[in-house]
Amino acid sequence: MQPNAMLHPALSLLLTATLVAQSAPPPLAGTSLPPASAMPLPYDRGSAAVWQGLQKLRTRASLLTVNAHPDDEDGAMMAYEARGKGVDASLFVLTRGEGGQNVMSGDYWDQLGLVRTQELLASTGYEGIHLYFGRFADYGFSKTLEEAHKQWGHETVLRDAVRIVRILRPMVVTSSFNGNFADGHGQHQVSGEMAQEVFNAAADPNMFPEQIKEGLLPWKVQKVYARVPFARVTEKGIFDYATTRWEPVVFHNYVNITDIKTLPSVTVQIPVGDYSYVLANNYSAIAREGLAQQRSQNGGIGPALPAPQNSAYHLWATRATAAVPEKESDFFEGIDTTLPAIADYLPAAERNPWQQQLIRLATTIADAGTHFDPADPGKVVPMLAKGLEQTNKLLADLDAAKLPEEAAYNMKHELRVKQQQFQTTLAAALGISLTAFTGRPPATGPGGPSGPVGPADFSQTALPGQTVQVNLHVANMGSQEVSVHVAALNLYDGKTVNEIGEGAADLEKLAGGKVIDRPISIQVPETQPYTKPYFSRSSLEQTVYDVQNPAALGMPIEPYPLSAVIHVQYDGVTFPVTATVQTQHRYLGFGIVYEPLLIAPAISVTVSPHAGIVPMTATSFTLNVNVRSNVKGAAKGELMLNLPAGWTSSPAKATFSAMRDGDEQSISFQVTPKSVEAKAYTLTAVATYNGKQYTDGYVTTGYTGLRPYPSYRDAAYRTTGTDVKIAPGLKVAYVTGTGDEVPQTLADFGIHPTFLSPQDIAKADLSAYDVILLGIRSYAARPELRTFNNRLLEYVQQGGVVISQYQSNEYDHNFGPYPITLGGEGERVVEEDCKVTILDDKDPVLSWPNKITTADFDGWVEERGHGFLQSWDAKYTAPTEMHDTQMDPQKGGLIYARYGKGVYVYMAYAFFRQMPDGVPGSFRIMANLLSVGKNKSLK
Repeated sequence: MQPNAMLHPALSLLLTATLVAQSAPPPLAGTSLPPASAMPLPYDRGSAAVWQGLQKLRTRASLLTVNAHPDDEDGAMMAYEARGKGVDASLFVLTRGEGGQNVMSGDYWDQLGLVRTQELLASTGYEGIHLYFGRFADYGFSKTLEEAHKQWGHETVLRDAVRIVRILRPMVVTSSFNGNFADGHGQHQVSGEMAQEVFNAAADPNMFPEQIKEGLLPWKVQKVYARVPFARVTEKGIFDYATTRWEPVVFHNYVNITDIKTLPSVTVQIPVGDYSYVLANNYSAIAREGLAQQRSQNGGIGPALPAPQNSAYHLWATRATAAVPEKESDFFEGIDTTLPAIADYLPAAERNPWQQQLIRLATTIADAGTHFDPADPGKVVPMLAKGLEQTNKLLADLDAAKLPEEAAYNMKHELRVKQQQFQTTLAAALGISLTAFTGRPPATGPGGPSGPVGPADFSQTALPGQTVQVNLHVANMGSQEVSVHVAALNLYDGKTVNEIGEGAADLEKLAGGKVIDRPISIQVPETQPYTKPYFSRSSLEQTVYDVQNPAALGMPIEPYPLSAVIHVQYDGVTFPVTATVQTQHRYLGFGIVYEPLLIAPAISVTVSPHAGIVPMTATSFTLNVNVRSNVKGAAKGELMLNLPAGWTSSPAKATFSAMRDGDEQSISFQVTPKSVEAKAYTLTAVATYNGKQYTDGYVTTGYTGLRPYPSYRDAAYRTTGTDVKIAPGLKVAYVTGTGDEVPQTLADFGIHPTFLSPQDIAKADLSAYDVILLGIRSYAARPELRTFNNRLLEYVQQGGVVISQYQSNEYDHNFGPYPITLGGEGERVVEEDCKVTILDDKDPVLSWPNKITTADFDGWVEERGHGFLQSWDAKYTAPTEMHDTQMDPQKGGLIYARYGKGVYVYMAYAFFRQMPDGVPGSFRIMANLLSVGKNKSLK
């Protein structure tokens, strides 16, 4: 089961009211969107949920953290503030981490961004916070602040950060970074800089006035903090791990534009190691559980041992006190976080009647806290119902009153947050839950060998126009009777949330310990859009996403299309409980897993790979097209290719067929070019079903255990005519690492590699292959390589060729035939267009069968490479050099050595990025490396 982070009610209103950006109302707090998960985490159930709700209700404290990537967050601090202190906490992440690594699946680039989005949703669910994203693509490791600004634009990033601050209106802003080279990564530095710059910018109505016209009023953040850096400081200065250089100790204050020439001091220590008896864990351990969900980067981590622990923060600016204090007890020292202080937005002469109502509300909450009993949380239900009624009245009175615009805006914002907190806490105290699912009802019995184990798989997709039956399961596991109205379902169409289907006409009594099961049949409108990301870009060079739905800007993803809502009535107050409609699936080892229902096309068409090369000498090549049917039953149609002028394919048309929903069919076309020139070509697959043409499709991103999400792409194959030669008849074996598409791209040479299993590496006759190509980070992913490395070296000694693509620190144990040093994760060259020097124009590896020149390094994407070697034995040859601007020369991107009768190659170039993107030079260099065993100059 995967948890989900909450969406702040302030941003929820943009979707629950009207989602047309041009006419969006002021985004005050409002009704929460339904959670994506079918079941809450244990931390969010029962007495634990009620206790945390009471903590939140008693304070108006709010906090926003600004960071660059998923996994940058100080999760322990956020878990402590949100779960332990009741702070309304949010995280704003500039990028989705699409430039990172992936040890869990073959998803890269924007698909990896979707994976990491879902992972961070899962992770922040443990921390109990709201999650938002910027529009910025992680273009890869960035060594300097200046490079990040060049890629994204300073003002563009600040605009998005100010927008989030004006929506959420946090009292305190924090960051893991200080905007200094001690942060390392240039993108880290930008996030630290933005966290400070919003302090003044969000409060200035002249900054981004289009936001004011949209209904977002200025907001004065009270304090801004950053985590005290971990950077190493000596008499040499401070160590910048991105550039591996020592720099002077200078930290810039972006609020008052001053510098300090020491490490930022510790203003406040957040005791993240504190233990909660209610949650039965300490906050750093809870955060560690969350971080363990971000498996694409860490592969999964172990639990944290209980121990005292603090997170240290430096205060960069404050409006809460006249001067910046040296030491504080917590982030909110000097800020009145009591509920009566909500009236302080008003002029002094108008505060009293509102303060009196707020005092009465605070008294009700305090009374609930006094009566809270973990063994019987239902005791606080009457007080929570009274508090919700008081909050509703306050909001109604504010709507009727004529108060200063900005004061009323801020008061409504805070009270809507309280309204949602009351609703959530009251539902938990009553023991009310709602589950909505398609297919047969899930098991409710004891399970086990002889008990019910749940339903068979059910499709995760529905089609526009399809009739879907949704089963609602309403449970009252508390002891108090309520009345329930099972309302119609809600359908989100990208612009509005509309009721669909027929719910119950009347209220129904629901006693404690009882359930209501209700089927509702609905027809999905023919105009319903497909479930897909609301953001996209036309190429990898584009570093700021286009946004198809401006009202969704900031959300991790748009809401899932179908949700259920019930209205619960208790003691005169009514409140909603919502749930996303789920589908049910069985996964080996996981059992029954719930996944939200998606809207999808009847036919999905994809090509794989989506880019490549066609040799100038090619007379034909194969293009594989995958067709998936989401039709509920049998389906049959035609598939063809739109080809460049004069090109033909065999077959000209193909028939596809499916017996049931979810069936996929791979169809191969043999494409014959009329001629091949050194230019780009595009081939598009077109499927026809029921008179409609389909020219795009989706793949499901992620891995088992992570909530899947579709990534759409045009069914277009982009290829470039390339003058490339390769030694004939090569037999290539591939050892898969953490996942890449290099093996598939080798088909452009006519090579279809054999994938070696652990048993093959241990026992097979490796001499059957001319080349063994090791995938990226294979020494991390394949422990048998370390165990049987000697077999690889013996294979080389007897005349074979081993080519190791980039490796991580697991490789740093002299696995080559002669000594080499990676040095941790190795060096990297991140400027994809940096100058490349060929050190020996006559180098045999770069001379045959293709003459490699600096032109072969043109048009690369994201980076030159990862895992450059730091040092190597003199028996190796390093034929190239490259480096980032103002960085030291790097020759360790490609080295090779004769060993016995064979050749050993280490190659850190990012071919796992270049070849799937169809970069011609990467194919030419790879052809030479694969051919080294046939290279007579190396004999």
